[in-house]
Order: sequence, then C-alpha cells, then structure tokens
Amino acid sequence: MTLGLIAGNGRFPFLILDAARAQGLPVVVAAIREETDAEIDQRAGVDSGITVHWLSLGELSRLIELFHKEGVQKAVMAGQVKHKQIFSSIRPDWRLAKLLLSLRTRSTDMLLGAVAKVLGDEGIELISSTAFLEPLLATEGVLSARAPDEQELKNIEYGLSVARAVAGYDIGQTVVVAAQACVAVEAMEGTDAAIERAGRLMGSLTDTASTLERRLTVVKVAKPHQDMRFDVPVIGIGTVEAMIRAGASCLSVEAGRTLLFDRDALLARADEAGIAIVATPR
Repeated sequence: MTLGLIAGNGRFPFLILDAARAQGLPVVVAAIREETDAEIDQRAGVDSGITVHWLSLGELSRLIELFHKEGVQKAVMAGQVKHKQIFSSIRPDWRLAKLLLSLRTRSTDMLLGAVAKVLGDEGIELISSTAFLEPLLATEGVLSARAPDEQELKNIEYGLSVARAVAGYDIGQTVVVAAQACVAVEAMEGTDAAIERAGRLMGSLTDTASTLERRLTVVKVAKPHQDMRFDVPVIGIGTVEAMIRAGASCLSVEAGRTLLFDRDALLARADEAGIAIVATPR
C-alpha cells in the first residue's frame, strides 16, 4: 500500500512519516505550499520511500490527479491548515470552488468532511489521522508531577462545560478560564494564540485584579462527534510555552482523543514551570 499524506504545518506530518516508514510503507506527500514546513523536502532527499509534491491549498483537482497517478488509495491528513486561509487570497480551482459553494457553512467539519467525501468518491479513502499514532493519545489521569489544585479543578469543571458547547458549534476546541470565568475562546487563530490573548487580557486588568484569581486554566476538548480523520486536538511543547508566557498554571485535555507531541519534553517543561496537566474522561 502507498500512503498519501496531506501535510499541513507543524510536526504532525513528520510523525506520520516516521510511523509509516517504520512499517515499510511508501509515502506520497502532498505538501501544502502555504502551510507545510520546507524540511519535508530534506526527508524525501534521504529516504527513497518518500515522494513530495508541492501544491497550493486551492488545488483539489491536482491533489486527486496526483494521488491517482501515484496509486494512492488510502490517505491521511496531518498538520494544521489554518481555517483563516479559506478567507485569504488563495484561488480555489473549479472543483474546490464548486465544493465551497455547496456548503451551508464553512466550518472546519463541514469543509473537511466535504473534501473527504470528494476524495472517497474518487476512490481515495481518508483514514484516521491517529491511525499510526495511537501511543501518543493522552491517557486518563494526572500527567504532570503536580495535580490540579482546588481552584484549578473548579476551572476545569466550568471550562469543560463551556468548551464542549463551543466545540459543538465547531467554533474552536479550547477555552481559557480564570476564577470560573471564561477569559478567551479559541476561534480561527488557534490554541496557542487564544492562550496568549487570554494572557494579554488578564494582564490588562487593573481595578479588578485584586478581586480575581489571575491564574489561567486552559481546557481543550474534542468535538462531541469528533471525526478522527481530521482536526484532532493536539498539544505540543509550543502550547506549554504559550501557557508560560500567558501565566497559565493548568491544562486539561480529553483522554483518548488528544495527541501529545514530544510527550517527554512537553511534560518536563510543564513540570519545570509548575504547570499541572490532566487528561479527563470523555
């Protein structure tokens, strides 16, 4: 089997590459010009089992033609593609334009689900993005050296109710909470940017600062009916660094539905900063 990899930004595509190659699978990478790290070319240069083709985010027809030519029947999406790119100056080809016009909304689920259907109709099955990375899924319980304290547990309980409601509308998957009040909700900017925005908001408080618990708790969830083929919640060391900059002291993720990248380094950095990380049941 030749695996097709639709590569977005970040380290996710490289983890898929490593896992697929460890199983001896040849990989054809569709690298998105607006998103994918150029390092992917270097990987292809040292591994004859990896072929990289660069294309624009708007070139859906070319993607299909490429996979047909390379004999790809199963593909995986890995790495973020910023939702705001939909509203950028990128010009969609006729197939993507037709798809966009057919959508009731342009939410992540609606858009990627439609792309998955188009690929399926062309004989290309989009499989779970965690298919090769199940060991990286968060396991239930306290993951850090420090457990959440009483105030953080209250923030998590409140944050879960808000985050799940927001995720149900496919707006975002993360909320940032202080003193059981919602400080920031993730939208198109992504998790780390939402955390940093929350830090700026808390830093701007003056008169109310003495009456509020200023520590931030970050709560990230999967969608109620999460499609594991795309947009799976991911936490990396960059998220911990964003929390440190924002003054956040606790992170809650969902067990079994959140990928932890560079787990050992991530937890070591969290422990160094005194950040509590817990994986809650679904």
